[in-house]
Amino acid sequence: MGIVNVTPDSFSDGGQWFDTEVAIAHGRHLVAQGADIVDVGGESTRPGAQAVTPAEELARVLPVVEALAREGVVVSVDTVNASTAAAVVEAGAAIVNDVSGGLADPAMAATVARAGVVYVIQHWRGTPETMNSLAVYDDVVAEVCAELEDRVSAAHAAGVRDEQIVLDPGLGFAKDAGHNWELLAHLGDLAALGYPLLVGASRKRFLSGVVAPAVADEPLARDHATTAVTALAAQAGAWCVRVHEVAASADAVRVAAAWRSRR
Repeated sequence: MGIVNVTPDSFSDGGQWFDTEVAIAHGRHLVAQGADIVDVGGESTRPGAQAVTPAEELARVLPVVEALAREGVVVSVDTVNASTAAAVVEAGAAIVNDVSGGLADPAMAATVARAGVVYVIQHWRGTPETMNSLAVYDDVVAEVCAELEDRVSAAHAAGVRDEQIVLDPGLGFAKDAGHNWELLAHLGDLAALGYPLLVGASRKRFLSGVVAPAVADEPLARDHATTAVTALAAQAGAWCVRVHEVAASADAVRVAAAWRSRR
């Protein structure tokens, strides 16, 4: 899953793809690099980010979704707003990637149920403004699993079918570096919930602890570490990884598949 941030304030690319035509071209580039899915987002969810209105979010993402879907690209839209989800699905999006797992908008699960598209339910606590203060766990793996199960139950109650659901542990969302590594080391526990897993580690701050100190604060310097996480996540059975730079991660996924095929 290649990322297209149609935002002026993303932590990873600082508005590089904010222009509509540039964003569309970047989506095409990610597909050419080997992306199976292009994930389009119109609102930054970095810690401390300010919310934008659903109308502004939709204005940013809709033309990008329409253009890429017309070309046959499998498009995911990163949104917590049911109104945005309904509009982008109508425009051709095949996946709704909700980082709030349905907590931000009570209408989201029912909207996705009616649309029949894939629904990524991510673990989260709080909002981008408050989530860092909520990174408190006795057992992060057990608690994330339990909280994801609660969100799945809520989705079921709204009519979402099992075959629509993908789970995401929400690396970096109300989690410190230790929590993120613990979750990655125990992807099998998350997979045991019975749903495909999406892993989104790309360029996140917790990777700064494993890259050269001189460049640790530069998000782009974390791409090699991201590729290593991709290989390990693929080996552990993740359904998909969400990344900024696709080519190396696509290679890593193929290496993991070849490795597994000989075991």
